[in-house]
Amino acid sequence: MLTQVTTVRYVTPLREGGSLPGVVEATDADGAHATYVMKFTGAGQGRKTLVAEVICGELARRLGLRMPRLVQILLDPVIGLGEPDQQVQELLKSSGGLNLGMDFLSGALGFDPLACEIDPVEAGRVVWFDALINNVDRSWRNPNLLLWQGELWLIDHGASLIWHHNWRTVETATGRAYDASDHVLAPYGPDVASAAAELAPLVTEELLTGIAAQVPDAWLVDEPGFEGPDDVRRAHVAALLPRAETIHERIALGEPRPKGATK
Repeated sequence: MLTQVTTVRYVTPLREGGSLPGVVEATDADGAHATYVMKFTGAGQGRKTLVAEVICGELARRLGLRMPRLVQILLDPVIGLGEPDQQVQELLKSSGGLNLGMDFLSGALGFDPLACEIDPVEAGRVVWFDALINNVDRSWRNPNLLLWQGELWLIDHGASLIWHHNWRTVETATGRAYDASDHVLAPYGPDVASAAAELAPLVTEELLTGIAAQVPDAWLVDEPGFEGPDDVRRAHVAALLPRAETIHERIALGEPRPKGATK
C-alpha cells in the first residue's frame, strides 16, 4: 500500500485546480515531516478522481515517467475549523479520514511550450501513456506538466480512466481511439511507435494488479455492479491490459498545433 501520513497543518489552497487541492504539511509513522499537495475525498469529483490518480500515477512511475510520489493522507476535519475561507473550511470538514497526497515539488515551474524543447522520444512516451489511460487533461489549455530541476514531471490524472464512471460502457470506452491533436506535446513530433515498442511490453497483468492493489478499499466500496473492492480492481486491470497492446494504432495526432498557440 501507499505510505500513510497524517496531516498536521493546512498551508494554502491551489486555486488553479478545479477540485481545490491544497498544500499541507504531514508526518509519517517515524515522525518525518514533509509537504504534500493534497486531493480531497470531499471535492466535487469524489473518490473516483483519487482512484484514477493512484492507478495512473503509479503506472506512470512504474513505466519510468517522472511522477511525484503518492501517499495516503489522514485528515482530522478539526483542522478545517480555523480556516477563514468558507469554501476551504467546508472542503476540509467534508474530507475527514483518508485522502490522497503527492510530494510537493518546491520550486517547480508550470510547463511553457514557448520556453521548452522536448525530445520526440520523451514526447512520444507521454502521449502514448496518456492514450493508454485516456487522459483528456493534458492539452495546451491545461498541460498538467511541471518542470522541476530541469526535467519534465507529470501531474493530475484524475480526469483519466473515463470508463470507471460508467462500467456498463467499458468495452466501448476502452476500444476508442485517442485524439491527441490538442495534446500539449503534439507539436514536438512525438515518436509514438518507439514509445509503444518500449512501454507496451511492460504493461503486464502482474504489474497492473500490483498497482490496483495500491487503491484503498475505502475508495472502491459500494461500486454498483461489483461485489467488493477486489472486483473493481480486476475490472481496471481488464480494461487497461488489452488497451496497452494496440492503442498506439489508434492515436490521432492530426495537424500539430503550433507551440504556444491559444486558438
